[in-house]
Amino acid sequence: MREPLRSGGEQEVRHFRTIFISDVHLGTKGCQADRLLRFLQTHTCDHMYLVGDIIDGWQLKSNFYWPESHMEVVRELLRHLKQGTKVTYVTGNHDELLRKYSNAEFGDLRLVDEASHTTADERKLLVIHGDQFDVVTRYHRWVAVLGDISYSILLGLNRWLNWWRERFGYDTWSLSAWVKGKVKSAVNYLSNFEAALVKECQRQNFDGVVCGHIHHAEHSKFGEVDYFNCGDWVESCTALLEDNSGKIVVYRDTDSTSNVTKLRVRRSRPSRSERKIAAASNSRI
Repeated sequence: MREPLRSGGEQEVRHFRTIFISDVHLGTKGCQADRLLRFLQTHTCDHMYLVGDIIDGWQLKSNFYWPESHMEVVRELLRHLKQGTKVTYVTGNHDELLRKYSNAEFGDLRLVDEASHTTADERKLLVIHGDQFDVVTRYHRWVAVLGDISYSILLGLNRWLNWWRERFGYDTWSLSAWVKGKVKSAVNYLSNFEAALVKECQRQNFDGVVCGHIHHAEHSKFGEVDYFNCGDWVESCTALLEDNSGKIVVYRDTDSTSNVTKLRVRRSRPSRSERKIAAASNSRI
């Protein structure tokens, strides 16, 4: 029987069947390690999936940064392992150096490039970071690196902006999330990414996909396929949680209290992604 983990402060420790976390980017100044540590100290599970970009190898190679708070996150993950949590580490593009060790197992820790997860209600989900379906990352590496540098600069500006907002009593605000939502090319990028992953689910006969990579927590329904994105621990600080009935919920961190809400399922008129998928399906009939 699992021994109870210590909690942060007086917060109650909550247990889930499965926890999915992605895009932590340990080794960067943008990583919200303190908030992730609090989450790990107050949430336990039977099975934890680390869905890529947990460690940022790109940044560590060019500018080594590893404060004590990042080490504390690693210690907490090891503590979960010690207490009986099964951990599956799915590699991403920023921790791609680990891909040469794929399919290795170290006790309850398994290292893979992709995994299959069966929910409590018998849905079969593909668990993959998602960079394999990002045209920029896959075929234009220099553009991806340039984009990563630009994103780091944007995060720096965002920290400065939020410092001033907090001084004047305003809530924190994500500049990069605003850009993603307003710039047409960014909207199209997200749409194409979702479409590619859903198409892969259909090809492999999965009921859905859990991914990361684009730092945008989401649950969309494309026909019969569920698309879940974990989000990140750089800006939004989100995770996916599965309870014992198989229901998937999203954890959205706040600075004061834990906030667990249902993922909003997008069921509005067909999006550009859905139209692409429908067209592709019809062409095969």
